Amino acid sequence: MKSPMTTLCYLEQDGKYLMMHRVKKDHDINEGKWIGVGGHFEEGESPEECLLREVKEETGYILTSWRFRGLVTFTADNTPTEYMCLYTADGFEGVPLEECREGVLKWVPKEEVPDLNLWEGDKVFLKLLTEEAPFFSLKLSYVHDCLTECVLNGEPAKSSE
Repeated sequence: MKSPMTTLCYLEQDGKYLMMHRVKKDHDINEGKWIGVGGHFEEGESPEECLLREVKEETGYILTSWRFRGLVTFTADNTPTEYMCLYTADGFEGVPLEECREGVLKWVPKEEVPDLNLWEGDKVFLKLLTEEAPFFSLKLSYVHDCLTECVLNGEPAKSSE
């Protein structure tokens, strides 16, 4: 069984985020969406260990500087609750992978990211990242892939509009 804990990281460079277009995996809940890089914890991993492993596996990069930005709780119909540790990283080294098994990686200018095919809730936390919000807790609830609830630090919040 997969861990309910995941990491997601947005690597930053020259005003751009490294985004993954999820177009390669079968039965992918994120199929067709653009997201950061990350994945499920393995047994015994800390959030940072999962972050470092997932970024290396998906991009080839070794992180040298990162920040834990928030905790995102996802609920959705017919799926278990997921708890995601959200990071940004502005330091990394190594050689990028020629190909990622989960999707296509592309550096996208930050101002263009909201125009991509994103989950509605991702637009909420990407806005918080852009605004340099302090560490936050965000709950996002979906029904049939539609965002139905958005709670920021325990208070009802508006979506990205």
